[in-house]
Amino acid sequence: MGYWDLPEGTDCVEKTWITTKLGTALGLVGSAYHIVAFQPDSAVAALQRATNSTVTMAAMGAIFGMTTCLSAQAREAPDDPLNYFIGGCASGIFLGARTHSAITGTSACLGLGTLAFFTKVGKMEGWKLAGPPEL
Repeated sequence: MGYWDLPEGTDCVEKTWITTKLGTALGLVGSAYHIVAFQPDSAVAALQRATNSTVTMAAMGAIFGMTTCLSAQAREAPDDPLNYFIGGCASGIFLGARTHSAITGTSACLGLGTLAFFTKVGKMEGWKLAGPPEL
């Protein structure tokens, strides 16, 4: 089952697990590119950098998944895009705390929250970013 196959506001553990796996995958890919682009001094430094990035992204995915699901349950509005904004914002706040920067946290909160909000709106309204042209 995929993330969108589960009803909103239900099965929070499964949804969190899915977003955690996605965050982990993105963290691994991002850290691989970062290691290639900016060569570390040693293999240990490369491993530390990869672990740091991957764990941060995995945590952000878990925070997003759990916050979005719990927000849907608490607000009793499971399909409201605001739940996704709240989840994205919570992930951004974590990133700000991780970097010890209020500016980073605020910017990431607004950016990730807005991205998540429009992702949900697009899913609800059937927006397509790619695919065959409709004639």
